[in-house]
Amino acid sequence: MTNKLEFEIVGHGKASIDINRGIIAGWTGRNADAVNHHIAELEEIGVPPPSTVPLFYRVSASLLTTQAAIETVDGTSSGEAEPVLVDDGARLYLGLGSDHTDRALETHSVALSKQICAKPVAPVLWPFEEVEGHLDEIRIRSFVRDDANAEWTPYQDGKLASIRPLGELVASSPAASGALRLEAGTAMMCGTFAVLSGGVRPARFFRMEMIDERLGRTIEHCYEMTPLPVIS
Repeated sequence: MTNKLEFEIVGHGKASIDINRGIIAGWTGRNADAVNHHIAELEEIGVPPPSTVPLFYRVSASLLTTQAAIETVDGTSSGEAEPVLVDDGARLYLGLGSDHTDRALETHSVALSKQICAKPVAPVLWPFEEVEGHLDEIRIRSFVRDDANAEWTPYQDGKLASIRPLGELVASSPAASGALRLEAGTAMMCGTFAVLSGGVRPARFFRMEMIDERLGRTIEHCYEMTPLPVIS
């Protein structure tokens, strides 16, 4: 299934990109202690540890969305801000997304929990070659709140230096295609950061930003989660 998404390519105008393959790269921390910390915080809510690291989960391309609202099965899901690589067949881009995941289902099956939730992505991309030389400096932060009028609570904060080199993830992914390229139409989320405090938790609003201080630019995106009633 192909999912056409509209993006602003910074410095190059607007583009429609057909996404036909979605991949979630999990457990991608460069530091083994940080990976184990994230595994431990998920184990606290009943999520079994991964069979290997990193791990690449396939998800439906139709789950990716640039909309500012998503609907979930219940109120137990939560976001995870992370870098996203998008390849349109002509060029590789770096973007920002949230691996929104159903935490209740995750205790049963991580793969199923990732497939059941929409994957919000910011409608802005940077050409990969413009950031390739300073990827480790790029910072990602996320914030949560449950009321539209409340203050944002910092939720995650980290630099890409704490994630495995993106080129390494591309090369080891099931969609690798040549030197530092993914198969055309692939969008791959590349891993997240541990929660700052309070543990992994749901929130009605999730805001994320990716900051490139070297080039003086930021990608931002915010979305609202609306739980649907659970009928049995």
